[in-house]
Amino acid sequence: MRLIMSILWLGICTLSLQAQLSNKLELTDVFEMEFVSDPQISPSGEHIVYVRNFKDIMTDRNLSNLWIVNFDGTNNHPLTTGNQNDFQPRWSPDGKKIVYKSNKGGSTQFYLRWMDSGAESKLTNLVQSASAASWSPSGKYLAFTMFVPKSSSPPLVKMPAKPPGAKWNKPPIYIDDFKYRADGQGYLKQGNQQIFVLSVDGGTPRQITNFEANHGSPQWSKDEKSLVFHANRHENAETEPRNLEIYTVSLETGNVKALTDRHGPDANPIISPDGTKIAYLGNDERYLGYQLTRLYVMNADGSDSRLISGDLDRDVGNIYWGADNKSIYFKYDDEGDTKLASINLDGKVNDLTNHLGGLSLGRPYGGSSFSATANGQYAFTLGTWEHPADLAVGQNGSSNRLTHLNDDLFAAKKIGEVEEIWYESSFDKKKVQGWICKPPNFDPNKKYPLLLEIHGGPFSNYGNRFSAEVQMYAAAGYVVLYTNPRGSTSYGEDFGNLIHHNYPGQDYDDLMSGVDAVIEKGYVDENNLYVTGGSGGGVLTAWIVGNTDRFKAAVVAKPVINWYSFVLYADNPGTYYKYWFPGKPWEHLEHYMKRSPISLVKNVKTPTMLLTGEADMRTPIPESEQYYAALKLEGVETAMVRIPGAYHGIAARPSNLMAKVAYVLGWFEKYRNP
Repeated sequence: MRLIMSILWLGICTLSLQAQLSNKLELTDVFEMEFVSDPQISPSGEHIVYVRNFKDIMTDRNLSNLWIVNFDGTNNHPLTTGNQNDFQPRWSPDGKKIVYKSNKGGSTQFYLRWMDSGAESKLTNLVQSASAASWSPSGKYLAFTMFVPKSSSPPLVKMPAKPPGAKWNKPPIYIDDFKYRADGQGYLKQGNQQIFVLSVDGGTPRQITNFEANHGSPQWSKDEKSLVFHANRHENAETEPRNLEIYTVSLETGNVKALTDRHGPDANPIISPDGTKIAYLGNDERYLGYQLTRLYVMNADGSDSRLISGDLDRDVGNIYWGADNKSIYFKYDDEGDTKLASINLDGKVNDLTNHLGGLSLGRPYGGSSFSATANGQYAFTLGTWEHPADLAVGQNGSSNRLTHLNDDLFAAKKIGEVEEIWYESSFDKKKVQGWICKPPNFDPNKKYPLLLEIHGGPFSNYGNRFSAEVQMYAAAGYVVLYTNPRGSTSYGEDFGNLIHHNYPGQDYDDLMSGVDAVIEKGYVDENNLYVTGGSGGGVLTAWIVGNTDRFKAAVVAKPVINWYSFVLYADNPGTYYKYWFPGKPWEHLEHYMKRSPISLVKNVKTPTMLLTGEADMRTPIPESEQYYAALKLEGVETAMVRIPGAYHGIAARPSNLMAKVAYVLGWFEKYRNP
């Protein structure tokens, strides 16, 4: 850790000494960046409560408070203050109260706030983590899910007692669960998420479900006699983890009834205002690498289920009913842009606004959130390449930006301009979309080094969104190219599945064609090309240096190098082998190795750095260690950077985001031609 911080500090000093009098972004500016998340519009549409996220440079923590603003943008002020995390605000049906979660008392609990007086009450003293609360229609009760540990089974073995005063090792840990660890959580305790109901007058939460399955998204029936939720309560849930169903549970008897029964995920149920219908998300399981999330509507008793979004070749997310019980608000990604739309029960889509985003501060992914009232007003996170998420509102297709959280920072810092680019793949002439971020004070008559930055997933997308990483690469003098090669979402199911059982594949050609397209513009130095990417982008970076020597240096972040070891060692053993491959590794040895970057290591000549979190359980660090050893054996210039305590989301802590950028730039500068 000391070595990492020393090198990071050197990187900061190296970049900062020349920048002290400049207007370019520096690494420590990460701590100055704020963004809006989870905007919740009141039932009347008059007010929006939102989460304002900020960072503390002294404790290296991400923090958040609640703010409130009128729909017209006036009277914007904090509801909570302090170096803590206040989040997940939810309005009561009458708009007079909000419930939210906060760790201001040391542990995360539910708090109730009266909006007229500002009085607050701590509702819970939970010992386990809980989900966001769902209000009952009368406003008298809350429903939520909370982890309930499983009762301990008799031990398999009984160890003899140690002598008095003896110091033995901690006892062995006995594991017999199929999924026993998860990235971001570590080794899992035995137990499940169960549904609870709590009176807003306080008291003890009442447990409603007690089945060994994770229950999610509880929603109240109109008469408050039952809840609908999703869960995988099938006997083969471990090996078919995506096979969720919609259920209803009686609050009086505890009886549970399945409302759906198809093979495939059915989740996130939302009950219509009149209580007669349920909208939900899902698809028919086909074991494709990429399957669209579609919108369905059924009667409240589970009858007459029908597909609503069948004509929309895009994923549907975050659904809200309209007041007429005939329209539903949702968001979807389209060509790297996130849109807010409504759809009627006949499947007609009406786009309302775009540029939802800004929640992924590090890289230009599509994170966003919104809420809507039954009468058609909405609040959303607005994000473009110019700024992280701010708050915006709209109605009937018109929108208005209400906050400018980072104007104080960007008034003194000039960021790189982003240009959209479309080009043809050399493989089959398919159109591929990308973006070019140019250094501040860009001069088209000069020659710049080019940095290709590749997204992960692989089923995800980059877009016209702010990225601290991309902007800091541009501030260091690089033209940065990021694209959505085949396999990316937001271009339809067929485009996404061009890499089905074929990853990496011709996505390599799409990326190289993008590099060629930027070079043709005349301002790139062909002798100074660099490549990096994380997760799926790390896979493709390793694949690239195994297929070409055109790049001066590469940084492979949190990669998969050997698919055989990955599907058995990553945190979802019941998933990857059946969606990304034709079967289990030992049944398809040749296919697994053919797609593994380790198979190309003998071709690598490019100086290549590995960078991975030591606690990563999605693409575990042994993947990087394998590649590092292989490159060393082949005499390739290489280094390995291990981020202590970091899961797959390396940049979850501000200093880790800075460290990642500093090491990427440090490695590239080592090999950069003057």
